[in-house]
Amino acid sequence: MNDSADVLDAVVVGAGWAGLGVSYWLARKGLRHTVLERGRIGETWRTQRWASFHMNSPNVQTVMPGDRYEGPDPYGVLTRDQFVALLEDFAGRNGLPIQADTAVSELVQENGAYRLTTSQGVLRARNVVVASGNLNCPVRPIASDGLPPYIYQIDASGYRSAADLPGGAVLVVGSGQSGAQIAEELAQAGRTVFLATSRVGRLPRRYRGRDVMIWLEESGFLDVRREEVIRLAGRIPARGVLGSEHTISLQSLSAQGVVLLGRLTGAANGGRLTLADDLEANVRFGDQASDNVKRHIDDCISQARIDAPVSDPDPAETVAWRRPDTFIGSLDLSGSDITSVVWCTGFKGDFSYVRLADALDAAGQPVHTDGVGVLPGLYFAGLDFASTRKSGIILAIAEEAPRLVEHIARHS
Repeated sequence: MNDSADVLDAVVVGAGWAGLGVSYWLARKGLRHTVLERGRIGETWRTQRWASFHMNSPNVQTVMPGDRYEGPDPYGVLTRDQFVALLEDFAGRNGLPIQADTAVSELVQENGAYRLTTSQGVLRARNVVVASGNLNCPVRPIASDGLPPYIYQIDASGYRSAADLPGGAVLVVGSGQSGAQIAEELAQAGRTVFLATSRVGRLPRRYRGRDVMIWLEESGFLDVRREEVIRLAGRIPARGVLGSEHTISLQSLSAQGVVLLGRLTGAANGGRLTLADDLEANVRFGDQASDNVKRHIDDCISQARIDAPVSDPDPAETVAWRRPDTFIGSLDLSGSDITSVVWCTGFKGDFSYVRLADALDAAGQPVHTDGVGVLPGLYFAGLDFASTRKSGIILAIAEEAPRLVEHIARHS
């Protein structure tokens, strides 16, 4: 392993859309590399998405580097399985060097290069691109530890369908992207659903004759820098709720029978939950976020003199919501016939295999600038909000991958 011929130009960890996008550009640069994947191509998409999951970006935007959509349904959306098939096809067509079923247990520096210990042996490389994702490990609040043992608890990444949950009512905790979509699916399956809401914005699915994602890309909304997002919001906010095929609002969920609650603040012995008095504020926050996005699009249309139709009323935003008669400050799980809790309370990345000084922060998350790590030859691809609002969605890889690979080529 000391022979320089055994040292690859690069190793990519993860064969999702980010890792495959980087591999595509490494191959075009003629750089010797391999892509390590703990399971199969798109493993996280296969195993951490529910059965009816659909992409939030329209087909015309759900494309890999070098490709463009030429099918019959540009504004439709792919299912989970269709997206996995897209990734597999992309890797196959481009002959990308994928090593499946190869889990990385340790990444260290050794003799001026990086050494990766894997389930299939040891590799050495001058550069490493970590593309294993920072939204694949579910995070639960401490309150989860206080629930009685008869309550079935599952994370959004483990949820598959309403039929897989025990009979009885379901409590969904968190009203972000996953929580809102899962709550709607459960309600449409005839389940009694309680939703502990949170302070999350939302987006209309369509606005002024076009899919909102098309407007957001063309108007520059997605190109706002991470630093500016933090300045405006004080932190990186959760992405606004965007239904895959229609708008989802807290109002529309309540109209479908979902019982809306404030934020979950704690759990006491015996199965009684405490809830914040912020439901009205959470509903208003979603309304305000949608209005802000619409104003941004309106300004873009006006400035560019685009001939766009006036907006039609969105049923999900105009429907009257069912307010609780009184503030619900506590909820008895048994008395409400709740047998299951679906935790939709966020994710983080598992970078425990990265054993490199200063590469991770105190929370174990990457330290980087636009995907370039603090150590020479170390890179991170596919991170949410890594550079801009676009970072973390498939649209970003067309810009991110060639930029990182150009940096690698110079380093090599």
